[in-house]
Amino acid sequence: MDNRWIRIGLKSTTDPVNQLDIYRCNASVIHSRQGELKKSQHRPPHAAQMSLYTLPFRPPCPIITCRVSSSPAVTLPSPPPSILPPTATATATAAAAALPSPTCALQCPHFETCSGCTHEFNLHRPIIVEEATDFFKSLGVSDFTFDSCRLWGWRCRAKLAVRGSSENPLIGLYQEGTHNVVDIPQCKAHHPNINAAVELLRQGIRELNIEPYDEDQGTGDLRYLQMAVTTYNTSLPAAERYRNGRVQVSLVWNSRNEKSSNSDKLNALANFLWRNGGPRSNLHLIHSVWANFQTSTNNIIFGNRWRHLLGERDFWEHVGGIDISLDPSSFGQANTRAFDNLLQKLHKHVPYGASVADLYAGAGVIGLSLAANKKCRSVKCIEINKESKPSFEKTIDRLPNSIEGSISWHNTDTSIDPLSWLVGSDVIVVDPPRKGLDASLIDALRTISSHKVKPSLKSSSSNIKEEKRPWILREKERAKEASIQVGRETTSEYPQSLPQTLIYISCGWESFKKDCKALLTSKSWHLEKAHGFNFFPGTQSIEVLAVFKRSLKKKKTGKKKKKQL
Repeated sequence: MDNRWIRIGLKSTTDPVNQLDIYRCNASVIHSRQGELKKSQHRPPHAAQMSLYTLPFRPPCPIITCRVSSSPAVTLPSPPPSILPPTATATATAAAAALPSPTCALQCPHFETCSGCTHEFNLHRPIIVEEATDFFKSLGVSDFTFDSCRLWGWRCRAKLAVRGSSENPLIGLYQEGTHNVVDIPQCKAHHPNINAAVELLRQGIRELNIEPYDEDQGTGDLRYLQMAVTTYNTSLPAAERYRNGRVQVSLVWNSRNEKSSNSDKLNALANFLWRNGGPRSNLHLIHSVWANFQTSTNNIIFGNRWRHLLGERDFWEHVGGIDISLDPSSFGQANTRAFDNLLQKLHKHVPYGASVADLYAGAGVIGLSLAANKKCRSVKCIEINKESKPSFEKTIDRLPNSIEGSISWHNTDTSIDPLSWLVGSDVIVVDPPRKGLDASLIDALRTISSHKVKPSLKSSSSNIKEEKRPWILREKERAKEASIQVGRETTSEYPQSLPQTLIYISCGWESFKKDCKALLTSKSWHLEKAHGFNFFPGTQSIEVLAVFKRSLKKKKTGKKKKKQL
């Protein structure tokens, strides 16, 4: 028996998700989720080399759907009692109970060194689900559900470091607590075509003598890469689209722009990928090739300059009932299937014709999905990263013509005057980064019940002129200049109101618990529903969708006492 089945496969880490996963942050800069990384000396040994013409395609991964139940996790079956004496039966039963189940096991050769996954067994039910179930039960929600679908090959977006040498390139994640890159050619979390594209890139690095980045010296050509899989292909049956996904490759190049001295190598590598993986190759693996230019010595993965090199310019996916466009600089969910499941669940909690404010909106996928599926009266998407604007504009063009409501996207900071986005909305959707909600937004939501809104006959532009706080005025004017408006603009035709529903989507469990308690202790909100989703199998991270409702103050009833004369 493989010894790896004997131990309990858990590793402690502060961030169980892919270290190089991009996360939303301030303005136009995208930071690493892991934060500051430490430097180290040695590199791990290189995995076995693989020829370009023997790319590692694996059979499509099975889909397993699991639900939370009160029963314990599945254990290995013990031998039938009839063939063992009583003492042996008891020993076998205890041993079987102590072993984790192999039916939902990671079985990844990189688990010992790679920091991406934190546990090997029971991928369908992370240990944190038990804590979440108890947490929500203590708040009066006893029907917490947990959905798990694809357990292997689920990651459709990956950010990987490139180190080593041109003869022995290392492409993968940092080892825990170091800057040693672990080569992960057989990653079980990656969509199989990401692994195939990485091997194709590795072959190109060797043949073209591309130098991986050296952090200590600040030299080399290729620093990082981003792989994103699109499963959008209407020419294939729906059942075949996922396994035939094509990969958008973004090369983070160690130069200021495309005119630098090593630009010839960049073009040669892009052409190699397209020639051997493009539509005219034996296998059509590559969707497109992009370049990002970065010379900073800090831990920021991407620079501000992007260039499309080869292939299709637009990257499309179908989630939440709509076609969405995602540029390589935009935030996108790594687990496409699980995100689609979450959106379908979210739709059930938004009434038809509602007015929605989507905060921390990114490219507006959640808000636009609601606009199309729930015929919303208005949808406002608020996002700080200006790079998301082109993706929003492209997605708007693909929406059904039947949409009649107002849709807008605003490039502004949610933390500045958040009340202005809450007023006039029936439903607030928040999908913040891992740190949780901004303090100013928490305060606005906590005190929402004490805020009185009077119907206004003035337009939004006149409201801006009346603003007395100069810093707020500048932010509002900037947001108005950078905004996109589709359809008629909502004015005083509809009386302004305060939100009755708050939908909180969280990828940070600890920050969510803190925010949840802050909202509930204010007595302005009560928790109605909670759902969990297995966005990152192999980690102790879950995605949570929580539905809060406004707590209305009860009117005092009863006859007034007559004053005694």
